[in-house]
Amino acid sequence: MAKKKKSVQKEYVYCEPIPRPITQTLETNYMPYAMSVIMSRAIPEIDGLKPAHRKLLYTMYGMGLLRGRQKSANIVGATMKLNPHGDSAIYETMVRLTRGYEAMPHPFINSKGNFGKYYSRDMAYAASRYTEAGLAPICRELFDDIDKQTVDFVPNYDNSTTEPSLLPVTFPTILTTPNQGIAVGMASNICSFNLAEVCDTVIEYLKNPEHHFALTMPAPDFSTGGRILMNKSDIEQIYTTGRGSVRIRAKYGIDEKSGSIIVTEIPYTTTIEAIIDKIVDLVKAGKLREISDVKDMSDLSGLKIRIELKRGTDPDKTMARLYKMTPLEDSFGCNFNILVGGVPRVLSVREIIDEWLAFRTECIKRRTYFSLGKAREKLHLLQGLQTILLDIDKAVKIVRETEHDDEVVPNLMIGFGIDEVQAEYIANIRLRHLNREYILKRLEEVEQLKAEIAQLEGVLADRKKQHKIIIEDLKRIKKQYPSERKSELVYDEQDDAADIEEHVEDYGVTLFLSEQGYFKKITPQSLRMNSAQSFKDGDRLWQSFESSNAQELIFFTNMHCAYKTRVSEFDDTKASALGDYVPAKLSMEQDEAVLAMAATSDYSGYMIFFFENGRAAKVPVSAYRTQTNRKRLVGAFCDKFALVRAVFIREDCEFLLTASNNKALIINTALIPVKATKSTQGVIVFTQKGKNTLTEVKAAKEAGIKNTDYYRTKAIPAVGHFLRDSDLEQPLQQNMFE
Repeated sequence: MAKKKKSVQKEYVYCEPIPRPITQTLETNYMPYAMSVIMSRAIPEIDGLKPAHRKLLYTMYGMGLLRGRQKSANIVGATMKLNPHGDSAIYETMVRLTRGYEAMPHPFINSKGNFGKYYSRDMAYAASRYTEAGLAPICRELFDDIDKQTVDFVPNYDNSTTEPSLLPVTFPTILTTPNQGIAVGMASNICSFNLAEVCDTVIEYLKNPEHHFALTMPAPDFSTGGRILMNKSDIEQIYTTGRGSVRIRAKYGIDEKSGSIIVTEIPYTTTIEAIIDKIVDLVKAGKLREISDVKDMSDLSGLKIRIELKRGTDPDKTMARLYKMTPLEDSFGCNFNILVGGVPRVLSVREIIDEWLAFRTECIKRRTYFSLGKAREKLHLLQGLQTILLDIDKAVKIVRETEHDDEVVPNLMIGFGIDEVQAEYIANIRLRHLNREYILKRLEEVEQLKAEIAQLEGVLADRKKQHKIIIEDLKRIKKQYPSERKSELVYDEQDDAADIEEHVEDYGVTLFLSEQGYFKKITPQSLRMNSAQSFKDGDRLWQSFESSNAQELIFFTNMHCAYKTRVSEFDDTKASALGDYVPAKLSMEQDEAVLAMAATSDYSGYMIFFFENGRAAKVPVSAYRTQTNRKRLVGAFCDKFALVRAVFIREDCEFLLTASNNKALIINTALIPVKATKSTQGVIVFTQKGKNTLTEVKAAKEAGIKNTDYYRTKAIPAVGHFLRDSDLEQPLQQNMFE
């Protein structure tokens, strides 16, 4: 029988954790990660590329993709030798650089297949096995003379090969390539400029260091086009500080047959779906009632959003409102944070061009050193060849009479007085080339090489010649890769001066406000069908008058506030409905109740406030007009006395005032002086003695008083008269504020 294994009881010993300062953890764990993100991932360098972009493009260059295309999957696999972050990250990087994605004004990759669209959130790109890619012709300018030691090469992540630390770009790609990156504790957001304008700017700057950049490079240029609203101070801030924002608007046209708005270009910072979603939300909220439908009509011809309008709507005014309420107008926030010499710096445009010129000048000098070394080496060999011209037979004799192979070079050195390099070159000349014609042709190159060396040495010694090379390259690039501006510049300084009013359908309505704060807006047609008003139990009609759907509404509350809104914000209803509860509709404070309402289109008329102590304040409605769209105004009327009633009048009229001692007074509002201050205490109109107070206010023509002359006064203040039973048609209604 097999013996059973004895179970071993394991003992666990609890150890107290070793205390470690948080600063040490940050230094050893967090800081290396942060520096890696900043230095090797998120922030672009002076060649306008992030490491991921550079690794991908260099791999494609090594694969010979300046001519032809390959499957994207093959390119992604080859790039993984330099970029260990995975195939999906590499492919996403490729997508952003393609012509089909349309994120760059000057794409680096020619694409075939579906690569999605930058301006769409839902247009997804196809898998890498279905698409093809190759380098665009402009990429020749990225790799110009890279094989002439123009830039440093560094080992890749596993030391199996090398890659360039930067690309020797012949034009300022840092300004023509849009770049966005979020690092640790910092970010970068670089807008793109027009290639031709950038070339002109650098050329003029080299000729005149005091050149004003806005003259040749007035504003950014985005691949999605649109209209840039020019503001000189904003552009100047971006150019001088490297930070700031530029406003971009969508470009649209109008379908003459249907009157619909057709949007063809949108801001670089948004997408089709974001715009449509916002418009739909506003329509549902009742803030864009003039729009009947919105559709994404984008196809192979490009972006297209169709906004269908209701009959009689002005498309331009509607578009002006859409600019203010949707992403059809947006801002691009600039943050020119760039790695320069391994250090992140926020640079102005002038500093960026200075740094790029220093980098490009160094590339030219290194290329020149390389070419100079090759020319000197070749000249040195040809000078050795020149020495055997006088006696070719002697050279042949030396070679023939030498017994050992390793003695040929030393014997030639001794026989002709040349060094080892020259002797090695002569010894390796083929027998058929030892004719005088071949040697003479080689010697003709000596003078050419001397002239070339002198020219190269002149370039190294003269900065102006280096700048001349840069200028020639930029002129050639501007001519070879023509680029028209895509973003239109709009010089309109008064663009924000006028507040665009909402388009509201105007028609007659009757407004009703109940004592408990329920509001109804009813059309004349509906009232003719049924005029019997319905209210909650214990509620009753408090105020009603005729108005129009386009007028503004002001509600006054028991907390001495005024809430501004529009009649059009309320839906049409029927007399049988309860209506909208105003405190909930306007998001009033808890226990805040509506006392009165006013409707106006031109802020004409007056608000009359009657207080318990017999005072009355007459405030013009224009006092509640505001320049901004404020919805809530505090201190709408005097808070020192208890309010009996607030009444809106369009012109002076008479009111019956009743006191607690059964005295009454009829007063014309023309006697009350107008006070422009909303919180005015007013004047005494009905004298109250002792504990007597004003209890009720009604329109005189609706008060049911037979002998009105007896109670009417021609001057204020007045004491009134006791109500006589014979003058009353019916008992007065109870005051809602008691």
